[in-house]
Amino acid sequence: MDEVKLLAVSKTWPADAVRSAAAAGQRAFGENYVQEGVAKVEALAGLGLEWHFIGPLQSNKTRLVANHFAWVHSIDRLRIAQRLSEQRDVHLPPLQVCLQVNVSGEDSKSGVSPDELPELARAVAALPRLSLRGLMAIPEPTPDTALQRRRFAQLRQLRDQLAGQGLVLDTLSMGMSDDLEAAIAEGSTMVRVGTAIFGTRSYPA
Repeated sequence: MDEVKLLAVSKTWPADAVRSAAAAGQRAFGENYVQEGVAKVEALAGLGLEWHFIGPLQSNKTRLVANHFAWVHSIDRLRIAQRLSEQRDVHLPPLQVCLQVNVSGEDSKSGVSPDELPELARAVAALPRLSLRGLMAIPEPTPDTALQRRRFAQLRQLRDQLAGQGLVLDTLSMGMSDDLEAAIAEGSTMVRVGTAIFGTRSYPA
């Protein structure tokens, strides 16, 4: 089996929690909220960590993300990708990006539809200062392992279809604390794990 990268999802957890995980050897961290994530990136700048933005991204927040993060997993429309490309500092390495795909077809879920994915992928791959690395999905939560695997298999198949069109992508960002086994079984290269690392989150009321 190929190596699966562990992305520690540190949203809502303080910088000290990230510092402790880094001291234990974890290097890659994922954030969902722009201001919170940027504050941690800046507070822990001396640790040489790799920061991934994995949450929904609005147009008015793209500049902060473009210049504080190494990866963005949640691109689902061309305008966001264009803004990230335009706003990425030319002195920084290319921003590594994944396209978020709505594999479960839920109206409430972010993500490009599978049918619209090839056109978006070709457009994003052509943008300067971005490097299109792969696909990301957050399927509906379910205890049904077979359904989990079908959703993740769909994302893998979409990646393979893009490869057949000349877009070779090396990243499948799929699987979280409750479904990572199914994701890994279907070819995930990066799992996004928060609760299993940091504990249960306590969200403010």
